[in-house]
Amino acid sequence: MTLPVNIESLIDGRVVECDRIEFKKGWNPDAIYRTICAFANDFEDTSGGYIVVGAEEENGRAKRPVCGVNIDELDAIQKSMIGFNNLIQPYYQPRTAIEDVDGKKVFVIWATAGDRRPYKVPDQVTAKHKDYNYYIRYNSSSIVAKGNYEIELMNMANRVPFDDRGNISATISDVSLLLIRDFLTQTGSKLVSQLETSTPLQILRQMDLVEGPNENVRVKNIALMLFSFQPEKFFPNTQVDIVIYPKGKDADPDNFIEIDPIKGPVHQIIKRTLDYIKTMVIRQKVTKVSTKAEADRTYNYPYQALEEIIVNALYHRSYQEREPVEISIMPEQIEVVSYNGADRSIKLEDLRAGKRIHARRYRNRRLGDFLKELDLTEGRGTGIPTVKKELEKNGSGDASYESDEDRTYFYVSVPCHKDFVCKELTIDEDGHIRERKLTATTAVGIRKQIYDLIESNTHITRRELSDTIGINQSAIQKHIEILINNGNIERKGRTRGSYFVILKKL
Repeated sequence: MTLPVNIESLIDGRVVECDRIEFKKGWNPDAIYRTICAFANDFEDTSGGYIVVGAEEENGRAKRPVCGVNIDELDAIQKSMIGFNNLIQPYYQPRTAIEDVDGKKVFVIWATAGDRRPYKVPDQVTAKHKDYNYYIRYNSSSIVAKGNYEIELMNMANRVPFDDRGNISATISDVSLLLIRDFLTQTGSKLVSQLETSTPLQILRQMDLVEGPNENVRVKNIALMLFSFQPEKFFPNTQVDIVIYPKGKDADPDNFIEIDPIKGPVHQIIKRTLDYIKTMVIRQKVTKVSTKAEADRTYNYPYQALEEIIVNALYHRSYQEREPVEISIMPEQIEVVSYNGADRSIKLEDLRAGKRIHARRYRNRRLGDFLKELDLTEGRGTGIPTVKKELEKNGSGDASYESDEDRTYFYVSVPCHKDFVCKELTIDEDGHIRERKLTATTAVGIRKQIYDLIESNTHITRRELSDTIGINQSAIQKHIEILINNGNIERKGRTRGSYFVILKKL
C-alpha cells in the first residue's frame, strides 16, 4: 500500500498531531498491537493514527536520521501481522506501507478508526496465555480503558462520525479522480504515481474513502465532500452565502446585496471564500512614522482572524443540516453563522474568554485531517486563541461567540477596527467593498480631501485615497491629474508603488 500522505510531512509532525503518531525503533508486536487497538477504538474521534517502525523517538519526534528496518525483516513482519490481526476482537486489519526515509526503509502502520468498535486485544500478543483488554489513547500513550473510560467506550459502539460513514446514494462515478489527483499532488503523496495503473476503486480503498465489499461498495461522505464537484447533490446547501448590508442589519435590514453563493468541494469553497475576503473586503491603512523604518499598517479586519473563523465554520458545521454557512458584512462588523453549534463538551464561557478548546468529539474528524494536509487548518483547539491574538495585534476589539442551549447554531461576530467604522458601505465597479466616508460632493471639495490626505501622509497611494474617501480609483485618478497639472502635487516612485508629495498650497 502507498500512503495518501507524504512520509516526510508525516514523521515531521506537519500534518498529523504528535499524539496520533508513535515511533518504534524496532519491531515490538506486543506494544505495537496495543497501540493499533487504541487507534482503532479512536476514543477521541481523531481518525486513528500511525505507527512508524524504524524511527526512534526523541522528545516526541522522530530522531533523524532514522535507524530504519532491515529489509530482510520486512517480509517476516508482514507475515506475522496476519496472525496478530486475527487476535483483535472483533477482527481488525490496519494498513501498512514501506517508505524510504534518510536512505533507510521504515515500516508504517496506518490504523484508521474502526467501524466495529470497541476493539480489544491481548496485552501480549506473543504470549501463550492471553489476557484481553480494551485500549484507548490517552495523550500520547496507549492505556487500558478502565472505569468511566470503559463505559464511555462501550457507549461509542457502532457510532461513526458522519464524514466517515458510507453514503447509500452515491457511486464511485460521483468521485472525481481529477480532484483526487490535485489533492495528492498538493500534499506530495507518492500515490499520485499509481493513478494511471490503478482502478478508481483501488485508489479509493488506499485512501480509505470507501467501505464494504466489492459487490456492495459504499463511498464515504468525506469523499463526496472533497472529491465531488457537486457535494450539494448529497449534502444540500453545502455553500457559503455572503450578504452585504450597506447600513447594517439593524439600521436597514431590507437593504442588502447578495453575492453569488460559493459552492463546490469543501476545500475549494474555503479557498474561494478566503480569496473574496482578502481581495474584496480587507482594507488597510498605512501610517508613516518618522521613528520607524517600516510604516504602521492597520486593517479593518485582520485576515488571519477571519481565515480561522471561516475554516472552522466549514470544518465543524453539520453536513446533515440543510443550511449554508452565512457571512454578513456590515459597516461595524462581520458575522459568521454555521449550523449545528459547538459540541456540548465545549463551554460557552471558554469560547467567550478566547481559551484554547479541547473538544472530546469531532463531528468531521476525517475532514479535519484532509484540511490540515492542505494547510487550511493548524490543528485541534488552536482557532479561537489565534483569532484573539490577531485581533489584539491589529488593535481591534474582541470577537464574540454565541450559541443556544441545544447547540443548533454557532455565531461569531468580528468587530471592524475603529478607524474603518463608517455609517454606510458601498461597492465599487470592481466589486470591492468600501467605507463611504465622502464628506464633500463637489469636485473642489473632493480635491481638497485628496490634498489634505496627501499632506498628512506623504506616502499614501491612490488605492488608499480611494478607500479613505469612498469613491473608485478611476474617479480619484481624474482629480489627481488635475492637482498634478495645477502643480499642487507630484507623483513619486514607480507605477505600482507610486505615491504623492505636496509641491504648493492648494
